[in-house]
Amino acid sequence: MLKIMAVNAGSSSVKFQLLEMPEEAVIASGVVERIGINDSIYTIKYNGQKKEIITDIKTHADAVEMILNDLIELKILNSLDEIKGVGNRVVQGGEFFKSSVLLNEEYIEKISELGKLAPLHNPANVVGMRAFQKALPGVPQVAVFDTTFHQTMAKEVYLYALPYEWYEKYGVRKYGAHGTSHRYVSERMAHLIGKDINDSKIIVLHIGNGASISAVKNGKCVDTSMGLTPLGGIPMGTRCGDIDPAILEFMVNQEGYNIKDLTNILNKKSGYLGVSGVGSDARDLTKGMNEGNERCKYAFDVQAKRIVDFIAQYYVYMGGCDAIAFTAGVGENVKHLRKNIIDRLSCLGVKLDEERNDTFSDERRISADDSSIEVWICPTNEEVMIARDTVEFAGLLK
Repeated sequence: MLKIMAVNAGSSSVKFQLLEMPEEAVIASGVVERIGINDSIYTIKYNGQKKEIITDIKTHADAVEMILNDLIELKILNSLDEIKGVGNRVVQGGEFFKSSVLLNEEYIEKISELGKLAPLHNPANVVGMRAFQKALPGVPQVAVFDTTFHQTMAKEVYLYALPYEWYEKYGVRKYGAHGTSHRYVSERMAHLIGKDINDSKIIVLHIGNGASISAVKNGKCVDTSMGLTPLGGIPMGTRCGDIDPAILEFMVNQEGYNIKDLTNILNKKSGYLGVSGVGSDARDLTKGMNEGNERCKYAFDVQAKRIVDFIAQYYVYMGGCDAIAFTAGVGENVKHLRKNIIDRLSCLGVKLDEERNDTFSDERRISADDSSIEVWICPTNEEVMIARDTVEFAGLLK
């Protein structure tokens, strides 16, 4: 039995799960939020218990030290020597990383360099790696990339119709994101519908505050909605998704924005928030919609329409579809959005079972028995995928 830490370090947070492998049992999980900001929040769950404290945590290294100290003090572990590997989620692997890797100094430097493609994410991922290097010297660390699952896309899919030298010199192309989630859900869906993953056509709808869609044919990603950055694709909580790029110059002329202003607006003030004016949380928009706020309804309708656009594209590109999977916070929990999307697919013979859609349970089919495509809710588990890859690429079961 192996104890593996699966880590997701953000710019001001560290999320983690401690898993027993290969059983894939969660021993403990938690998150440190608001690192470097007053009133940091630390939460850890273990043995059916929950501990939460609010304190000042200045650095990621301090956060990691707090987590590891608690694993001992709460008797979750007898010794830190029990941790045999650390798996790190990394957002951007570029074209350099085609799979997860056992980390060394060269790879950490490369991940840092690729921060130009994910400036909000890769630098924070590296900070997390360094913190665990210091706290657990000698323990192997593996990097698991959001982008590697999408590296199977054909060149016609990932190239933009831009000057080719932009791709050659700077790597401007579609990379996608949420790949670890798309890989887990597509594999799980093949099992649930009784299909061989190598003979399957699955569309995964990862809809959370960030949202992306993937077409997975025979276990390989053939297309995905996010682009060079996580800003592309469908509208999200605060991100706009795909737009006419000429809007940017138009708004410069109207309001005098600079590129930094516009990038901030597209990333942080658009999507649900921009259209509704209420917020970026689907629960707040649902409440507003139920109270008659039309802008809240439009926020959902705009997103649903764009999602269906991608489903239709992927249905044609793959030559059909065996299953559609809803996953992530919004996809798993907002039943009216699922209905909105599925009703728009009626021309393909997709039918919703209202009772199944309204009944709450984790993993379930929500399409009618006579639906042409099975539709499921399939909760994602990125941490399990990170732990699996950590065991494999660190050679821990040899």
